[in-house]
This record gives sequence, structure tokens and C-alpha cells, in this order.
Amino acid sequence: MKRRRAVRESASIEPPPGYYLPGGPGREPPDAAQRALILDWVVSRRIASGWRVESRSGSQVVLVRGQPVNHVLHAFLTVFSCLVWGVVWAGLALVNRVEREALTVDAQGRVVTVSAP
Repeated sequence: MKRRRAVRESASIEPPPGYYLPGGPGREPPDAAQRALILDWVVSRRIASGWRVESRSGSQVVLVRGQPVNHVLHAFLTVFSCLVWGVVWAGLALVNRVEREALTVDAQGRVVTVSAP
């Protein structure tokens, strides 16, 4: 029987060594195409660890992890089960969370992460 590979909780947000050499003496900062490649690499790493893309612009991506609770469905289930399902609904409402992060590549090629509400 094959063992499933466990997905790491957090993936590195830095490009691999040699993917982009950061600016130093005599080096130019990355252009828009290079910054887009850096962002694509970081996004692919995040998708592999369970995130999904909510929106994307040229140099910024908003990533989301988690699903919101469907309160309408749970309300119907609670009514039709004579309030028994309300315990499950309350547990889901307390435990479930949706996480958002905005990733931006600055002019120097560094990935900046901002947690959003």
C-alpha cells in the first residue's frame, strides 16, 4: 500500500536559490516579467499547501484558505431536526475560519505577505 505524502502546513515564500539573484552592486532590480515569475512561483507553492487564489493583478495575489459556513443550510437542518443539528452548527460556527493573505512582489523582487481579515 502506498503512503500518502503529507502536505506541509506552510510553504516557503522565497524563490529557490538561483531563481533570481537579488540586487547587489552592479545588478539591476527585476523587471515586471521577472517579478511576475517570482509571484507565480510563490503562488504555486501556496496552492500546493492548500491555499486557493481569490484575485490576482499584475504584482499582487490574494490567497484564501478555508470555507465559510453555509448558515442557510444549517438553519434548515436545525429546524427539520427539531433543533438537534444546532449543536453541530454552533460547533462549526466557532471552529471554522477563513484565512486571507495578500502577496506582493516589491521593486527589489522580495515577496511581501500581508494577512487580511
